[in-house]
Amino acid sequence: MRWLSIVGIGEDGIAGLGEAACKRIADADVVFGGARHLELAGAIITGERRSWDSPFMRSIEAVLSEQGRAVCVLASGDPFHYGVGATLSHHVDAAEMDVFPHPSSFSLAAARLGWPLQDVVCLSLHGRPMELIRPHLYDGARILALTSDGDGPAGLAKLLDSSGFGRSIITVLESLGGPDEQIKGAVASRFTLDQINPLNICAIDVVTVPGARVLTLAAGLDDALFEHDGQITKREVRALTLSALAPRRGELLWDIGAGSGSVGIEWMLADVSLRTIAIEADAERVARIGRNAAMFGVPDLRVVHGAAPAALADLPQPAAIFVGGGGTEPGVIEAVIAALPSGGRLVANAVTTQMEALLLARHGELGGQLTRIAIDRAAPIGGMTGWRPAMPITQWNWIKP
Repeated sequence: MRWLSIVGIGEDGIAGLGEAACKRIADADVVFGGARHLELAGAIITGERRSWDSPFMRSIEAVLSEQGRAVCVLASGDPFHYGVGATLSHHVDAAEMDVFPHPSSFSLAAARLGWPLQDVVCLSLHGRPMELIRPHLYDGARILALTSDGDGPAGLAKLLDSSGFGRSIITVLESLGGPDEQIKGAVASRFTLDQINPLNICAIDVVTVPGARVLTLAAGLDDALFEHDGQITKREVRALTLSALAPRRGELLWDIGAGSGSVGIEWMLADVSLRTIAIEADAERVARIGRNAAMFGVPDLRVVHGAAPAALADLPQPAAIFVGGGGTEPGVIEAVIAALPSGGRLVANAVTTQMEALLLARHGELGGQLTRIAIDRAAPIGGMTGWRPAMPITQWNWIKP
C-alpha cells in the first residue's frame, strides 16, 4: 500500500465516503487535516490527529517527514481542485499516493443550480484577491467563486456594483452537502444578506449595465481603461507589441520602463499562467501600476521600483522582455540581451531618434525584425475632419539564438 492517502471529505462526513476511503482513514498511523475535517472523520480515526499549522508549508513539511508510516491527509471535496492534493503533488510522486476525491464545492453548486460545469468559470478566491474575478465579468457569464469567509459574498457584491455589474444575481450556497446547507440569493447592488456561513461558494449570473468595465479578449484594450499620466503604450501599438512578444503558457515577461503597466498587464490577461515583472523608476508610476493591475484582475503582477539595468539584478529569468522606456540608459540593452535564454524574445519600441538609432545599430549587428508603426487618427479641423498623425514608433523584435 502507498504510504500517503489523500481523502476528500464533504460536509456529510464519513456518511459520504466509500468503504476504501474510510479504511484508509481508520488504518492511518497519523491523520492530517483541518479541525473541521478531523471532527467530521473523528469517529473512525484511530491514529494520531494532526491539525494544519500556520504557515501552511510547515504542515506540508510535517506530512513529508512521516514518509514510511501510513499517512492520511483529509481535504475538502476534490483534493486536486484548488486543494491540498495539488500542493502535495509538487513534493510527492503520484506513485506514492492514493487519492479518494469527493465532489468539490464547484460540482455540488453546479448540481444544485443545474449549471453545466463545462460552461462555468470556476475561481477560488479563498485567501486570494477578489480582483481575480474581473477578467471574467461579461454579460451572460456564469461564475462559481469560492470565498474565504462569511464576508466574501458582500465583498464580491460591492466589487460587482462598483464596476458596472450591479444587476448581477449572486446566489450564496452555504455548507453544501451538510445538515446546515442553505441557498439564498440577492442582486449585487442590493446585497443585504448577512450571517453567512464561512463555508460558502457564490454563483454569479453576470449582468452588465451601460458603462460596465468589460475587458475584451482582444489585445489592445482601450487606453481609457488604464490610469496613466500619458506614459502608456497606446492601444494599437500595444496590440502589435503583444503580438511580437508572442506570449506562451507559463512564461515570465520583464516589462522595463513599464509606465502604466499596460503591456505587462495585457500579457498576464492572455492566460492565467503568465507572469509579469514590471520595472519602473518613478515612484508615482510604481503605485499606479499596482492600482492598474488590481483593476484589471491581475493583482499578482510584480512591480520592481528601480531603474534598469541595476534593478534587473537577481530577478528570475524571463522568457520575453519588453523595453518601453529607459532603453537609452547605458547598459540596458546589453543587460536584457544577456538575461534572455536561448529562444527568448526581445521587443523594444523607440519614439525618440536616440532610441531609434540604438535599435537600428542593434538590428544591423544582431538581425531580427524592424517595423515602422505609423498611425493616423481622425480629428476635428475647424468644422471638418482630418487625419492627425501620432508619433511614429520603430519596433525591434529579436529572438536570441
